[in-house]
This record gives sequence, structure tokens and C-alpha cells, in this order.
Amino acid sequence: MAVYTAHKITLEDALVLLRAAEEEAVRQNVKQTICIVDDGGHVIALHRMTGARLTGVEIAMAKAFTAAGHERATHLFNEPPNGPALPGNEAFGISHMYPGRFAIFVGGFPIVHDGRVIGAVGVSGGVGAQDKSVGAAALAAFEQLAAEQSTGS
Repeated sequence: MAVYTAHKITLEDALVLLRAAEEEAVRQNVKQTICIVDDGGHVIALHRMTGARLTGVEIAMAKAFTAAGHERATHLFNEPPNGPALPGNEAFGISHMYPGRFAIFVGGFPIVHDGRVIGAVGVSGGVGAQDKSVGAAALAAFEQLAAEQSTGS
């Protein structure tokens, strides 16, 4: 029997990621919805910035769910030429497996710690480049938080 340590994201951790993501969104002057989920795709924290689109809530949750559950950034599904969800490729139509919950466009990013996906970030509200940089800010905050926790800072 194999046993391993499972790292979990706490609400306190998620709030740090949300703050970092929101700071980047404000810097870019874009109103985003940011979602942090655990390794099962369940919402830990969700933040819809003032003025962000109503539809962003469900979209951010779907992006985070997909990134956690499939252990990859969502934009990789449809990135030419070999994105598996592109027409003619092996996973074309995969987004229909979980209607409304499986996102195959930019904005979902897995959170990886010690080689395992322990959660994900979903971002909705900007163009692709903005969603990527807001997600990257959240991931950078996680890396900093993990480094501080491992050194006891």
C-alpha cells in the first residue's frame, strides 16, 4: 500500500491568492472574477470584483474545476496545432462531458505543490492575456506562500 502526504489549500491560503490576483487585475484596470478550488474542484474562495460581469462567476468556477480535475491549464486544450480539444484531435468534444463545468479556453491554472495538483485558480473577465497574468499573480503568491511555510518564515 502506498501512502503519501496530501497538501491542502486552506481558506487563509486562498485569500492570499485572491488578494494577489485582484492586485494584478487592478493594475491592469480589468474587473475580474477569481476562483480558488481544492484538488477536487470544490470552491474554497470566490471573489467577484465590483463591476465584474455576472457571468464571470460560473465561468471562473468552471475554469478552476477543469484545471484541477484535468491537471492542466485550460488554454492548453485548444492551443494550435496540437490542442487535444481542437477539431480532429483526440479530445474534441470533451467540454460536453461536464456541461457548463468543463472550460477549454484561457483562464484556468492548476496549483502544483511537490509535484501534485492540490487545487486551481480560475479567472474570468479579461481578454486571454489579462486572465493569464492575473492567474500568474495568484500562482506566484502561492509559490511565495509555500516557500515561507517551508522555511517557517
